[in-house]
Amino acid sequence: MDRKKFLQTLGLVPFIKPAMAMNSLSELANLPASEKEMPVLFLGHGNPMNAIEENQFVAGFRNMAKTIPHPKAVLCISAHWETKGTLVTAMERPKTIHDFGGFPKALFDVQYPAPGSPAFAKELQSSIHGTSIGLNQDWGLDHGCWTVLKHFFPKADVPVVQMSLDYSQGPKYHYELAKELAALRKKGVLIVGSGNMVHNLGMVAWDKMNADDYAYDWAREASNKMKSLIHSGDHAGLINYASQGKAFQMSIPSPDHFLPLLYILALQGKNEQPVIFNDKAVAGSLTMTSVKFG
Repeated sequence: MDRKKFLQTLGLVPFIKPAMAMNSLSELANLPASEKEMPVLFLGHGNPMNAIEENQFVAGFRNMAKTIPHPKAVLCISAHWETKGTLVTAMERPKTIHDFGGFPKALFDVQYPAPGSPAFAKELQSSIHGTSIGLNQDWGLDHGCWTVLKHFFPKADVPVVQMSLDYSQGPKYHYELAKELAALRKKGVLIVGSGNMVHNLGMVAWDKMNADDYAYDWAREASNKMKSLIHSGDHAGLINYASQGKAFQMSIPSPDHFLPLLYILALQGKNEQPVIFNDKAVAGSLTMTSVKFG
């Protein structure tokens, strides 16, 4: 059995199975003069069950939500939408995607009916010049997006647009693309990257699922170095994660869950210091570490 099929049987890898809308990004430009730029967030989303369970990570999301202004829109870059080319969702009512298997019916019953914004998607398409952006009508909000946003905005009253990860491109592409999103912070848009810094599902310690902050030595080593590079502002070291040694290789066996972090690093302001939260390991080979700038 190949790796993907094996993980699907465990419910840990997705298998793929529509208000409020902004007329234009210009509607986002009229923030009060005293209001700061919106922060940016990298969220370690972890197990989809975090959508319906009460635990320390859910509490961390809710506590962080109290510290940020209510956005006019959310742009989410999730580990769980990989495409050839970069796409953005452009429908008025994005569906809630239950892109996983093997979980309780209660999780599949959850709907997150946040509106989309075709106008916002088109503005994004026209404002990015470093690459071509496609408009997508078929995707929706996958679990990397809605399972965390429901704790930040439980009323689902903020328009959400997802941006895909182009699997054919290297980390530098994603970092440079993210820089073109910086102006959105001044227009009331909350930009969220959702993944996990350390994410090796093939090495999960099933007998340690309920242990608090349990990590293999290599996962702890990589996590500590990642945080050190974040605190020092060494973005190059994280963009070039493949050259960081064995611990990084074990922690990032595929780039999907790590790349959303690069989008948030690229948006770090000159004088912005990172706020680290939910900084714990799960089952040896995963970390829930989350980061806020601004």
